[in-house]
Amino acid sequence: METSEPYPQSILVNSEENQTEFVQTNQELLDDEENQDAYDDLIVSIEAKEQGLNLLIGVCDDANFRDRIISQYEAELQPRFRPYQVTLARGEPSLKAAINQLVEKEEYLRQCNPAVITVTGVEQLYFLRLGEERSEQEKFFGYLQWTREALREFPYAIVLWVTNQILVNLSQKAPDFWSWRNGVFRFVSKKTNAVPGKEIEPIRFAFSDELADTDKDNPYFLPIEDLQKLIDKIEQERGVKDASLATLYSRLGQIYRIRLEQGEAQNYKKEQDLAIKYLRKAVELQKELDLHRELATSLNNLAYLHFSQGRYTEAEPLYQQALQLTRRLLGEEHPHVASSLNNLAGLYRYQGRYAEAEPLYQQALELRRRLQGEEHPSVATSLDNLALLYFFQGRHTEAEPLYQQALNICERLLGTNHPHTVTVRKNLEGLRAAIHSYG
Repeated sequence: METSEPYPQSILVNSEENQTEFVQTNQELLDDEENQDAYDDLIVSIEAKEQGLNLLIGVCDDANFRDRIISQYEAELQPRFRPYQVTLARGEPSLKAAINQLVEKEEYLRQCNPAVITVTGVEQLYFLRLGEERSEQEKFFGYLQWTREALREFPYAIVLWVTNQILVNLSQKAPDFWSWRNGVFRFVSKKTNAVPGKEIEPIRFAFSDELADTDKDNPYFLPIEDLQKLIDKIEQERGVKDASLATLYSRLGQIYRIRLEQGEAQNYKKEQDLAIKYLRKAVELQKELDLHRELATSLNNLAYLHFSQGRYTEAEPLYQQALQLTRRLLGEEHPHVASSLNNLAGLYRYQGRYAEAEPLYQQALELRRRLQGEEHPSVATSLDNLALLYFFQGRHTEAEPLYQQALNICERLLGTNHPHTVTVRKNLEGLRAAIHSYG
């Protein structure tokens, strides 16, 4: 049974446990050396060719950051290059048709004056076929491949914006078009709309004929919106009680949760709400279908999302149910029971309910020691959790040896520079600084 303890598996000072939104401003992203180099290269490539087709490909998974880049280069290139923007149509995503429609409306373009035409909308195209003969992305690639020669009639700089997921497929499925590119400019942001292939494996059964030819090892495998659309389609065709939906709801909720944890969500609040929505659906259906093992996981994940929002009264009964169910399914002597104890204890600690948290942390530590031995990362996690609880209670002399034990284990097993090791070391240093300041 898969369980989901808050990531990382401890409640640490300076850890990602609190799930604050990953915030990095667009200006900070552009100030990044790699992104600045890509931006400079893009500007140079546009300015280097005032006449004739100049096909450039911008790559960015973060739509907000991409729009910031577009605004900046449009402002910088004026008045030498007049800026225009077009958005591809969903049903018939033809690059040629979109630009041709723009040119027909603009006298300036018909006179073949210097211009930069920015094309967006590709990121919204579905990769799954969703019951159609071809997916929207397949149609897009087909148009690119067979209308390449027709693009010669557009003597402008054309910046086509795609995501990493589309870029991988673009080079394979529209090779003639790809050969005409004058540059590919990659802008890096942690936020993405793509789900890696490894995250899809547990629910690959649901895709049947929906997938085009794919490479499951592609790190930019599938736009997450496609999963939502696939679930909508199954609900409509098979009904909301279909057993496969229990797995799909749970998996999509977990995927959203992972994206939130790792700072990949493009819209934090929206994806947080979607994670809760799908996990609630999973819990409801898993209860109805008596899928108890899957239910324990979904209860844990849903509790964690409420926990991360500070909605402790909603998280507590879910954590308690997950603990009870895990005990019933696996017995008292199982690592997942220790994880559930840790989760509930963490909730109590955040609420200042230290007397209730302490015995749960102690039980989790003792259980992990029995089942996994002293030399295990989970034991270090429990030591660190209990030390942190003591720290907040002012029990510094009890906390220090626990921190030291946790640090020793992490250094031996994970190395001195591992993020968990660094976090425990900072915890210990913070404690010693507090002891020193208190005299």
